[in-house]
Amino acid sequence: MNESERLEKFREIINSSRRAVFFGGAGVSTESGIPDFRSQDGLYNQKCAYPPEYILSATFFRTHTEEFFAFYREKMIFPQAVPNAAHVRLAEWERQGRLAAVVTQNIDGLHQKAGSRTVFELHGSVHRNTCLKCGKKYPLDAVMQSKGVPRCACGGIIKPDVVLYEEPLDAATLQGAVRAVSEADTLIVGGTSLNVYPAAGLVDYFCGRHLVVINRGMPGKKLPGALFIQGSIAAFFSKV
Repeated sequence: MNESERLEKFREIINSSRRAVFFGGAGVSTESGIPDFRSQDGLYNQKCAYPPEYILSATFFRTHTEEFFAFYREKMIFPQAVPNAAHVRLAEWERQGRLAAVVTQNIDGLHQKAGSRTVFELHGSVHRNTCLKCGKKYPLDAVMQSKGVPRCACGGIIKPDVVLYEEPLDAATLQGAVRAVSEADTLIVGGTSLNVYPAAGLVDYFCGRHLVVINRGMPGKKLPGALFIQGSIAAFFSKV
């Protein structure tokens, strides 16, 4: 099947879908200028005083809080990023009643910025921040505009609602994502190699008719019967 045939097949699938779900990873955000973690130029291959995996751990947050926030502000927040063609088209399909939900491993909030409403953010969001002492909620600006460790009026530390290493996924978010995938008639997996668990295990809950994978490389998980489309996800969605 050549590229044009795959594109036509995908159009047929999405046009017949009524409960499609999109499950996306870092490859969706990289096309909006946000670096990923594991590629050659990704976050994990940059030289830092500590390994990035350690900096993004709950232990480091507790023991080196100021250094955590210095890294977080510089490497993890991209308020200037805008949605690309993939974000925009997914929001459009939701409005049309074809897409039931987006499940994402990204923390940038670009799906909501594009107009998507039902979004399960497995790893949290930079746009939600909570005082660890009193529970007061803060927007992204509270972290961006502060210096050192951001603090609430009560004196508590304002922690970003992002899942750090050593922390579990939010149970309600995970349950919602599992339910969405298990009830989907079509599952579109995009911009992820399916190497990160437990997120990658969500694909196992799919029992619908059509499974589509859109990625620059082959996924690390065997997906018999899937329609595989290789290349830029934003470029592909701009053609659909």
